Amino acid sequence: MDNRVFCLGIIVGDFLGKPVESVPDKGKLTLTDRVELQIGGCAANTGIVLSRLGVNVSITGKVGEDNLGRFLESKLREEERVDTSRIKTSKDKSSSGTIVLVHSDGERSFIHSTGTNSDIRLTDIDFEYMQTFPLLHIAGAFLMPGFDGAPLAETLKKAKNMGVITSLDTAWDATGKWLQLLEEALQYTDYFLPSIEEAKMLTGQKTLEDIAKFLMDKGVKNVGLKMGGDGSFIYNEKEKHRFPALNLDVVDTTGCGDAYAAGFIAGIVKGFSFEKCGMLANLVGAKTATTIGATTGIISYDNTLEFGKKHGYSF
Repeated sequence: MDNRVFCLGIIVGDFLGKPVESVPDKGKLTLTDRVELQIGGCAANTGIVLSRLGVNVSITGKVGEDNLGRFLESKLREEERVDTSRIKTSKDKSSSGTIVLVHSDGERSFIHSTGTNSDIRLTDIDFEYMQTFPLLHIAGAFLMPGFDGAPLAETLKKAKNMGVITSLDTAWDATGKWLQLLEEALQYTDYFLPSIEEAKMLTGQKTLEDIAKFLMDKGVKNVGLKMGGDGSFIYNEKEKHRFPALNLDVVDTTGCGDAYAAGFIAGIVKGFSFEKCGMLANLVGAKTATTIGATTGIISYDNTLEFGKKHGYSF
């Protein structure tokens, strides 16, 4: 398969502090060991990891006409070798940013500004350019209020009509609309890769198979559930596989879900079997947790495979 992916979704500047165990009272100050500015956002994270895994990536999203937006676009283009030619600039909103409070156990809390991600519209997408790619991945559904709902479904439908494979990843829906916003899009989704918490909210189901069957009844062809410390689970009409979490020291779980998606997509474009796609996704997601930041844990495809061998993974 053509080794390219068109990635559409949210681009965010992540301000990480580690460790942070409590937020200071108003007017007070708390010290932390480390603060960093990094690229974040589901589309950017997934795109970066895909690029490091040897996949050619183009990202479509929106940034502001500000220093953060310039930092995000230039870092993606110059350091991560991602095609940023389809990233739009908003004159009305500032770039999206997240304050990430990383606790000592690796778990995170977030303070998020939607910013320009709320300004993504159907008209921002170059469908002629998208048609030249074998796979479209949409990352960050529920965090793009100008795009969620009917425009998301329309984009996936157009992609399917063009013969493009579709993949979808969600974020937590702070509006509480869940299936109401996503249901129409699921029938055009080949691979759906939500977290287990998001999947439970979407489906109202509790067991892994019931969740997967519910989503497939809505039209999804393949389901991958990200379960953090419980590993992951993949399901389609022919097979199912459960992958336990790797035994490793967790430093920071920021971006693990996006990395999981990147691993799965990399497996698809590399022509892996469904099971091997799930294995690679589980591995990439786990390796991301070994360093601070959403993408720093993934260096290259070969490095990832070497890491996998130490944990019993063979591709």
